[in-house]
Amino acid sequence: MVERRRVQREPVYYGATLAYNTRASTTTCIVKNLNEYGAKIQFSGTFTIPDEVDFVVDRKHLSGKAHLVWRDETAAGLMFNAPLQQEDPASIDWQRRLQAAERTNQQLRARIERLTSD
Repeated sequence: MVERRRVQREPVYYGATLAYNTRASTTTCIVKNLNEYGAKIQFSGTFTIPDEVDFVVDRKHLSGKAHLVWRDETAAGLMFNAPLQQEDPASIDWQRRLQAAERTNQQLRARIERLTSD
């Protein structure tokens, strides 16, 4: 196979999260190699992920937007739209908490609407 990458990727073994559907859906994966332009990720099962995802490596506090370049049954290649950014770990946790609170809020509003519409 001919290597077409501009920069060699560093072999790593990091846990990562792919978020999509406005971060309402998430999938965990293992990062097998990584550089500033992309990553190879591996999954524990087969499922569908969209072409565009938010990519987060909690251990290194890195995040960014990525798009799917290739995919097979248990692995995929991602290319980053821009270099990954270092994030404060608290901000990632707060984003997740905020999204969970927003989902709960939507569910409660829908329930109130159903109860008051009768």
